[in-house]
Amino acid sequence: MFDATSAVPPAVPPAAPAGLSRYGWTAELDRLFAPLAEAGLTPGRLARVDRGRADVLVADPETSGVRTIRADTRPIAGAETVENPCTGDWVALDLAAQPLPAVGALLPRTTAIVRKSAGKASEGQVLAANVDTVLIAVSLAVDPDLGRVERFVALAWESGAQPLVALTKADLAPDAEFIREDVERAAPGVTVLVVSAGTGAGLDELRAALGTTTTALIGQSGAGKSTLTNALTGAEVMTVQRTRDADQKGRHTTTTRELFALPGGGVLIDTPGLRGVGLYGGEGLAHAFAEIEELGERCRFQDCSHTTEPGCAVRAALADGTLPQRRMESYLKLQRENAWIASRTDARLAAQRARLWKLRSKGSRDRVRP
Repeated sequence: MFDATSAVPPAVPPAAPAGLSRYGWTAELDRLFAPLAEAGLTPGRLARVDRGRADVLVADPETSGVRTIRADTRPIAGAETVENPCTGDWVALDLAAQPLPAVGALLPRTTAIVRKSAGKASEGQVLAANVDTVLIAVSLAVDPDLGRVERFVALAWESGAQPLVALTKADLAPDAEFIREDVERAAPGVTVLVVSAGTGAGLDELRAALGTTTTALIGQSGAGKSTLTNALTGAEVMTVQRTRDADQKGRHTTTTRELFALPGGGVLIDTPGLRGVGLYGGEGLAHAFAEIEELGERCRFQDCSHTTEPGCAVRAALADGTLPQRRMESYLKLQRENAWIASRTDARLAAQRARLWKLRSKGSRDRVRP
C-alpha cells in the first residue's frame, strides 16, 4: 500500500471532495491526500467492512453528495491486525482495479478503539477508527455493573476519543437519576445522560452532546444500541430484537460495524455487542481512574504499590472512605490485565522476530551452499 506520510504534499492542498465534508473530511485530510490524488487514487471513508470486502463512501460530483462503492480490502501483508482497514478509516481507492475497486492506502488514524481480541490471544481488534466520541450504552433494565462501565470508559479513553455514557431504557427504571449518580462516580469527568429511545426522553440532550462529529456506539448486547441507532438516525436502519425476559440479556443484532449519517450532521458507527471488554494498552486506565492516579502522586514513595508502604495516600483514602474499596479493586484488576497483555505482546513480538531471523539465516545458508 502507498504510505500517505512518506511523500511531501504540495504547498496548496486541493479542495475537499464535495459531499465528504459532512462525513468528517478535513483540511488536514486534504493535505495528507494530495500525493495520493497525484497517484490517481480517490478518497473515501469505509462505512462497512466484512470478509475482505467494504462499502466505501466516495464523493458524487453529480449530486454534490456521496455514493457507495463496493471495494476489496485485502489485509496489509505483514501488518499487525490493528493496522488493517476497519469501519471509519479514511482510504484511497484504486477505482481501476479489477475485479473490484481496491483500497490502495489508509490515511493516518486520529483515534482508534482497540480492544484485546477474544480468547487468550494478545492481539488487538479495532472496533472503529477516526472517532471523536465513544458513546457507551448501558441498560437501566437491570442494575448496571459498575466494574464493566469502568472497563468501557477506560477503553474509550484509550482510543483518544471522548467518552460519553448513555443510560438507556430509562422508562424501565423509576430510580434512573439515582443510578446516574452511581455511574458518574464510576466515570469521573465523563458526561452521563439518561435516555429512552422508546419515549424520546433525553434524546435531544444526547444529540446536542454528540454534535456533528464521528461517534462510535459500543456496549453489551441488550443495551439498546440498535434501538438507539434507529432513534438517532431517524430511520429503521437496524433490526431490533427483544432481550430475554429472564435476565434481560440481549441477542447479537449487529454483526458488523457500520457507519450511518445523522440527520443533524455527523456520523454514527454502530458496533456489535461486546461480551468481553479486554483492554489493549494502559493510558486509558490512568484517565478512567484519575483520582487514584492523583492520590498515588501524594504517596511518600514514587514506586508505592499501595499495599504495605508507609505514607501511602491511596490506603489513607481507602481507610477514611473517600476512595471506595470496590473502585480500588477494579483499578487493580485492570492493572493486572494490562500487565498480562503487555507481557504476552512482548512475547509474541519476540517470537515473530525469532521466526524471521531463522528464515533469514536459512536463506543465507542456502545462498552460500555449493
